[in-house]
Amino acid sequence: MSVRRGVRTALAALAGVATAVVFTFASAGPASAHGYTNGPVSRQLQCSTGAVANCGPIQYEPQSVEGPKGFPAAGPADGQICAGGNSGFAPLDNPRGGAWPAQTVQAGQQYTFSWHFTAAHRTTKFEYFITNSSYNPLNPLTRAQLDLVPFAKVDYGGAQPPFDYSHTGTLPTGKTGRHLIVAVWTVHDTANAFYSCSDVVFGSSPGDPDPGDPDPGTCSGLPVWSSGATYNGGAEVGHGGQKWRAKWWTQGEEPGKTGEWGVWQALGAC
Repeated sequence: MSVRRGVRTALAALAGVATAVVFTFASAGPASAHGYTNGPVSRQLQCSTGAVANCGPIQYEPQSVEGPKGFPAAGPADGQICAGGNSGFAPLDNPRGGAWPAQTVQAGQQYTFSWHFTAAHRTTKFEYFITNSSYNPLNPLTRAQLDLVPFAKVDYGGAQPPFDYSHTGTLPTGKTGRHLIVAVWTVHDTANAFYSCSDVVFGSSPGDPDPGDPDPGTCSGLPVWSSGATYNGGAEVGHGGQKWRAKWWTQGEEPGKTGEWGVWQALGAC
């Protein structure tokens, strides 16, 4: 009888140890804060939507580009900035021959930067850096290719943002051609930040349509819809003598051709 009681006691102890081990592993996950920019569209979002192929694991978790905070003095190493220093997300640092999809923007314009958080977290600040005149889109990004003072910054004071958050800032003047914007979301109560790289092209003027665009419209004061441009939710354009507002991110979908439930909302003649 005493032998059987001893065996039962030993098995119960082992079960308790196993439970403790399982609980320890289950509790030792990464920080719950995750997010990325969808305005301008980040490289990880380009991968997640399928706009860019052969991205590896990041296509399934665009919110996870997390690395040490303190950029640019600290943070990810040169050549690993867009991946946040994560080797598993290295495709984000691959220049791809300079062929990453790029959003058309204008130097000096007021721009709405937007973030999507899958798990919001207390936040210190949002900062936006941009490449300088030495930037070569055929090479991985380094600090030497960046203006190391952010052109836009939003202090958040440790508050927790909503799951979809946006704010405005002014894009730098004097920029032309292709550039890379590095958005940094600094988490308040961890040692990390989240990094999002977005490819942009500075155009000559807001109203320049692509030569092949049909019926550019005549809406004064509105950017003319362009088939090659990308538009975030809330963006307004003129096309076919009508004013249109994008309900969500879009590229190449012509206003008036997407139907009642499509991306473009008609706002009337202009």
